[in-house]
Amino acid sequence: MGAAQGEGQGGAALVREEVLATYLIETPWELETAAEVMAGEQSTGTFTAVPGETDELRSRHAARIVSIKRLETVAQPSLPGSMPPKQWNGRYNRGEVVLAFPLHNFGPSLPNLLSAVAGNLYELQQFSGLRLTDLELPASFGDAYPGPKFGINGTRRFAGVEGRPLIGTIIKPSIGLSIEELRGMVRRLALAGIDFIKDDELNANPPFAPLDQKVAAVMEELERAAEQTGKKAMYAFNITGDIEEMKRNHEHVIRHGGNCVMVSINSIGFTGLAYVNTFSEVPIHGHRNQFGYMTRCPLLGIDFAAYQKLCRLAGADHLHVNGLDSKFYESNESVIRSVQGCLQPMFGGYATMPVLSSGQSVMTVEPSYKELQTYDVIHLAGGGILAHPGGAAAGVASMKQAWEAAMGGISLNVYAAERPELLQAIEKFGGSHGKG
Repeated sequence: MGAAQGEGQGGAALVREEVLATYLIETPWELETAAEVMAGEQSTGTFTAVPGETDELRSRHAARIVSIKRLETVAQPSLPGSMPPKQWNGRYNRGEVVLAFPLHNFGPSLPNLLSAVAGNLYELQQFSGLRLTDLELPASFGDAYPGPKFGINGTRRFAGVEGRPLIGTIIKPSIGLSIEELRGMVRRLALAGIDFIKDDELNANPPFAPLDQKVAAVMEELERAAEQTGKKAMYAFNITGDIEEMKRNHEHVIRHGGNCVMVSINSIGFTGLAYVNTFSEVPIHGHRNQFGYMTRCPLLGIDFAAYQKLCRLAGADHLHVNGLDSKFYESNESVIRSVQGCLQPMFGGYATMPVLSSGQSVMTVEPSYKELQTYDVIHLAGGGILAHPGGAAAGVASMKQAWEAAMGGISLNVYAAERPELLQAIEKFGGSHGKG
């Protein structure tokens, strides 16, 4: 990352900033040949030589191969459509390739960065698998994109929570609650002392429950509960929509005293997220729904390691990472890496709060703390709170108690002996795991 030397006009040394992109590839071609195709396709080259592609032009603008690491060969392709060379041994080569792209080809621009490091690569016939696994970006991107305005510390100030995770939930059922039904649910959760509530990604501004009515009702209940408890819960209103609609939605939230907004990042794009960040007065809760089609195939798409850097640059204060032992396909090891990635400083900061969600309950608290070794997370339990036998208030209490036990190094069952909310949750959600 940073600068590389080339040769400019008249032989003068040219120092250029570069973006380093790391890929996992699978190809019937030799790795070196495949890497050359990648570098050429995404910078100065095409399938044949063209007038004007001079040595001088290439020295200034060509992507360069930084490294190639051979991994293994396999007998079957991961993806259809590859075209092997005429002289071929019937095997597919896998390797890690690092390319360096001159920043002056596209500038510190997220949409144009993606055209360079991803672009048409996934369609090339030379590949039966290709995945962008990481990005290293020069400081110019930090100058162009200020990143999260609030991050972890700002979110904690809004929530009034220090020294533990934010405990939250998702409005369920995701779709169908009337404004009055939503009002009642928010009231119960807020009086129970919950830290964080969010709209489901499926529910933004539907005709059956318009956002303006939802915001007014929710904020009225949150303010009323705060008068009684001294605590105002955060509520992430889903403002996802067309560009100008998001700005209007945000303004409506702010007018009613709201303290968080949510966007579906892959619906609005990184540019849409960066746009919201230019005017947002509260933390932006970044939901990554649709990420599965970008990442589930191990030899296609993009790793979260690269994806989260783009989200943070664009301004996500919170970012979903799935959860340990969740209902989704993602492995615990992958979730752990995702949390660690979000917490790794970038450009000296850009802190984004990881959001654990999906099938979470008191049973996932201890393994989460043990494996993550951090409480700088928002831990969302939808059914794990709302389906508690004692009601939502007991569900909130049980999640807090489970984190107290985990952080104190106390067995969950021992801690539950004198805490009926936790005991009920273990009996409800534990199954065979409740015995440990």
